[in-house]
Amino acid sequence: MCSRCIRAASSPAVKDWEAAATRDREQISSWWSQRPYNIGIATGKSGLLVLDLDLDLAHGKPPPESPGARGGFDVVARLAAGAGEPWPPQTLVVATPAGGTHWYFRQPAGVELRNTQGSAGRGLGWCVDTRGHGGYVLGSGSVCREGSYRVVRRYPIAPLPDWLVAALSPQPQLPAAGTSTLVSGSRAVAYLRAVVSGEVAAVTAAGVGERHSTLLRAARRLGHWVGGGALAEIEARATLSEAAGHFVGVAGYTAAHVERDITDGLTYGARLPRAIENIPNRPDPANLTN
Repeated sequence: MCSRCIRAASSPAVKDWEAAATRDREQISSWWSQRPYNIGIATGKSGLLVLDLDLDLAHGKPPPESPGARGGFDVVARLAAGAGEPWPPQTLVVATPAGGTHWYFRQPAGVELRNTQGSAGRGLGWCVDTRGHGGYVLGSGSVCREGSYRVVRRYPIAPLPDWLVAALSPQPQLPAAGTSTLVSGSRAVAYLRAVVSGEVAAVTAAGVGERHSTLLRAARRLGHWVGGGALAEIEARATLSEAAGHFVGVAGYTAAHVERDITDGLTYGARLPRAIENIPNRPDPANLTN
């Protein structure tokens, strides 16, 4: 059973709610004898990370970052595709009154992932919020003016997938502007050029049946450097598009498929940025593309 706190329709009903959250049945019964409160789940205290996936029309949110996305579910599905991982997983899912869903996961030991919102900071993207340490969600059975919260996928709560742990974990901050240059000197430029050339060669050589995964992987790897500021997105996109040009028209692969694979891979890779620093005397580009 998850830790619980009592809540009103839209805000905690007790002060210092995260510290007060409990599984003590007598305390919960005492609260509910005063008023029919909803169920509030203190996500961090319960060791949970909940993905809050909204629909595109919910809460008047701005247009999507990726064409064709209809809400948070599609955004996360595209991030999963960019990471080469399956989606959706089998875990507990609760439908919200606004038409969205809450996807419950267990946080890994030793990790304290906090809340994120949309595309801000370490957020996953449009229509995607997360609730972890410092956050809460309304549990199944809660009722508000718009409707009720109800379980729609009754599976045991699954561990948070590794690719989501990586995407949500804080990354080391890049040096402040003016203090250093991410790509400087002929050795650094040659290093990055070798990385790009290796991915282009892999895409160019990809055969039927492996083109989708190869292009995703290459876009993801170059996306790391786009996110770190070492490579311009327009350059990475153009280079990959040219390398994958011969995919179009073969075995049903279209220009739209190429564009989507590149977008998915770059988007995911950029969330795990890398910068070229302390380049070894004899750099091995393979070390930067794992």
